[in-house]
This record gives sequence, structure tokens and C-alpha cells, in this order.
Amino acid sequence: MANGQPIIIKKVKKGGHDHHGGAWKVAYADFVTAMMAFFLLMWLINTASPEQKRGIADYFAPASVSPSTSGSGGIMGGREFGEDGARSRGASAVVERLAPQPQRVLSPDQRQNPDAREDSETPDISQTAIASAMARREAAEFQSAELSLRQALQDMPELAELSRHVIIDQTPEGLRIQLIDEEGRPMFNPGATRPNERAIVLLRAVADIMGQLSNRITVSGHTDASPTPSTGPSNWELSSARANAALRILQERGISDDRVADVRGKGASEPLFPDDPYMAGNRRLSIVLLREAPVLPPGGAL
Repeated sequence: MANGQPIIIKKVKKGGHDHHGGAWKVAYADFVTAMMAFFLLMWLINTASPEQKRGIADYFAPASVSPSTSGSGGIMGGREFGEDGARSRGASAVVERLAPQPQRVLSPDQRQNPDAREDSETPDISQTAIASAMARREAAEFQSAELSLRQALQDMPELAELSRHVIIDQTPEGLRIQLIDEEGRPMFNPGATRPNERAIVLLRAVADIMGQLSNRITVSGHTDASPTPSTGPSNWELSSARANAALRILQERGISDDRVADVRGKGASEPLFPDDPYMAGNRRLSIVLLREAPVLPPGGAL
């Protein structure tokens, strides 16, 4: 105390007018957020299509609640037991009779001939699946045969230097193997119809690979466009004789007659190098493993 008077300390409390603190701010923020969500929902409903609205309604619809308070909303649906089958089927016969039948797609022949509609049936989808599976299997077999032949050409010393005479590719007809001439290294001696030793080695290797499959084959002989001597065979005769001679080599290695679909001579009509019909590579043998179902053995059973 100074001069006998007491010292009075006065404390001033700031913000005394806010009796509720900051709670109102939280409530106001919640209100603004709710209004924003409400207007956003209104905008989404306005822009949604009728199908989307039905989907949303079905999603939120309670599936486990009966639509009515009567017994018809229960298990039996207010119906009696069905007339056909076991009692557990209930009134399913009514539903089956009222269900619409699927429409059948008629072919042009069926539309023109009403009598043929009764006998025809919708194509079985499984047939398409079977055909697709067979096509994939055939492609895998062709690829395996191609790889096996290329590997044989690399592994065998006597075939390694002959790999340049072989062209392997896949065509719409099937797997094609062509044995072609090189300049100075022919597969047939000039004017000869029997393949030389180089060609025989290649034909035997091809036959061993084709013997692993059961598809039919075709053999074609080709020549270049060079004219033949008047005293000798024509290009047509020469190509036919060479194709038959190649077939005999294949048959000696186990290719049976029932696998041979076609043997022909094509002369110079289908050159491998059309820009140069006289080129040595046009003289060749073409063996095709056909894309088709395997033939049956003579007994008729697989």
C-alpha cells in the first residue's frame, strides 16, 4: 500500500461479447457444406438420364422387404402349388407359359421355303468353338513343323549348306515348302526328271517332318521360261515328271497314297520371280501341307 491506500489490480477480459465461443462457426460451415451438397445433388439429378435414375433407384431399393403386408408378399406369393413337377416348384409353370419365346434367325432359304423351317435348327455355337480350336491346333502344328525342319537343316552337316535351297512360308492353302535352284547349283540336272543327290537329301528331310502330321499334301513342279530343245520334253512335261519323281521320294520315306491330294506340273506359268522369268530360282519343287481335316486311314477309323 502507498500512503495507506490499498493497490487495486483490474483485469480486463477481451472478447467478452462472444458468450458462445467459436461453436457457431462450425455450425455455419456444416450448413454451407450441406447446402453445397444439396445443390450438387439437384444438378446431378437434373443431368442424369431416365435409365441412370432407374438404376440409382434400384440400387437403393430394399430388396429384402416385402412389397405388401399380406401373405401374397411371402414365399409363395399368394399362389397355390404348381400342377407340374414337385411341389417345390410352386407356380413356376405360370411364369414359364407367360415367358416370351426367343426369336429364331431364319436364313434366306428358310424364309423362301416355309416347309424347311420345321426341319432346320439354330446352328450350335459349340461347332464354331470346335472349328476355332481346330484352327488354332493346326496353326500350332504348322509352326512346329516349320521349326523342326529349320532345326534339321541347321543340325545336320549335309543339310546346313542346303538351307539356301529351302523357302518355308504359310499360305491360305497351308504350309508351303519350296526347294529352289541356285545359279550353278540345280536340284535337277539339265533336262533330267530325277532329282540329284542334293535334292534327294532335302526331300527326305521334308518327308520326315511331314510324316509327323496327317494332313494331305500337294506336289507341284515348276520350271523357268527358258525354251526347251525341240527334241526334248516341254516345260510342262518336264515339270510334271519332276513332281512325280519328287513324290516317289516322299513315298519311299513313308508318305502314303491317301495323303496325296494333287500332283501337277505347272511349267513356267507361276514364276517365283515374275520380274525375271528366266532366273534359276523359278525352277523349283513346291510341297504344300494343306489346311484341312486329316484324312481317315483305309480302315475308316481314327
